[in-house]
Amino acid sequence: MALLALAAEIDPSVPVLFLDTGKLFPETLAYRDQIVAHLGLTGVRIVQPDILDVAAVDSTGDLWSRQAGACCYLRKVVPLVQAVTPFGAWVTGRKRYQGDGRSALAPIEASDGWVKINPLASWTKQDVFGLIAKRNLPKHPLLAKGYLSIGCQPCTRPVTALEDERDGRWAGQDKTECGIHTLEPPAVIAESEREIALTRDA
Repeated sequence: MALLALAAEIDPSVPVLFLDTGKLFPETLAYRDQIVAHLGLTGVRIVQPDILDVAAVDSTGDLWSRQAGACCYLRKVVPLVQAVTPFGAWVTGRKRYQGDGRSALAPIEASDGWVKINPLASWTKQDVFGLIAKRNLPKHPLLAKGYLSIGCQPCTRPVTALEDERDGRWAGQDKTECGIHTLEPPAVIAESEREIALTRDA
């Protein structure tokens, strides 16, 4: 929300890619619509996984419970890479305080063929919520229920006061990123990519 508010001040028609994995909370979809209306964004593009890819690799819809990495690759990485391909630069809302691989995040990166711009890299949590309060911006309704980092519904839970905000993502798994900022598929994801490719070639 903070990043979108800053972008909308410059140009409300800036292309905004909203990645709808098909597994999002209903509250997230409603929040998207609220943000678009509140900020007057006119360049929002809904990005979704290909229905044929989903049918081939996740026909039962429970890939997340068996191979979370493969699910993220199918529903996030593949469609987003296709959507950002026409652009030379990609602006993200990642911040160093989110921890793990983000702690040394640079404001500008050369990554995977794109220039990634991270204008909020050095912002603190207080900076983010300070901007939201100052401008009276709407908050995601699940924040009040303890969801401090919100992804897909099956793989997101509330966090306790003793946990980091991203501990609620893929809890109990050795996974901290969905893959859209790494694009380095582990073996299970690479296998899913081959399945997708074979399906398309069939």
